[in-house]
Amino acid sequence: MSSNSPQSNHQPDLDETINVAQAHGRVVSESAATAREKRIADNGHEPISLWVIVACGLVLLVAGGVLGSAGKWFDYDSLVRENYVRSKPPGLEDTGPKPKEALVAFSERGAKVYATKCTGCHGNAGRGDANYPSLAGSAWVTGDTQKFAMVILNGLQGPTSTGKVYGAGVMPAQGAGMTADDLAGLMTYLRNNFGNSVGDVVTKQMAQAAFDASAAREKAGSPVTAEELTAKHQLMLPGDPLDPKAMVLPTTLEPAK
Repeated sequence: MSSNSPQSNHQPDLDETINVAQAHGRVVSESAATAREKRIADNGHEPISLWVIVACGLVLLVAGGVLGSAGKWFDYDSLVRENYVRSKPPGLEDTGPKPKEALVAFSERGAKVYATKCTGCHGNAGRGDANYPSLAGSAWVTGDTQKFAMVILNGLQGPTSTGKVYGAGVMPAQGAGMTADDLAGLMTYLRNNFGNSVGDVVTKQMAQAAFDASAAREKAGSPVTAEELTAKHQLMLPGDPLDPKAMVLPTTLEPAK
């Protein structure tokens, strides 16, 4: 019979006795049950049971306790040498400033202070001019350290060590903003440069004693005079001497260890 016959238009696509909604629900339910019963993990591996993990953990804890108490496997004192110090990683040995001889390190610090505070009057060579005295060969520079420190910290009014009064009349105080490290470096530098060769190191301890002596002056804050220096400060600053060749750290001027 031709497909264009009138009867073909009335032929149903499905059996009218089948409930399509129920059939679809039954297929979905059966698929879900199958997935639950036959679960397949990624890459074809089944997950490890939680009980297996717990059992392995208990075994490891027990074994660790036995080994730690009986064999001292984890005892720090038995495994690490006394006074052990971890070595530096490769490449770090050369980092940071290297120690220098004390006379060199203190003088380098002093040269920086001199360039900031002193060159404007005494010049790069420390020779001074008609208005300011020379520091080269000065008896106050190379003599008693407390006398020299008082001049630096407080300034000077009147004649210098030679008895001459220079054109400027008054040397301004240089102690403002200066630390004990700065003063120690500056005094060491001046006592061993510009032709001066005392050969000693003015330590930080000595420099701090100079600050204390300056603060204890009757006329604290005013310039010193030659009379005051001779009467009260003709002394060497107290403190333990430092070997000029002793190695120190240039950044802190502390002994190198």
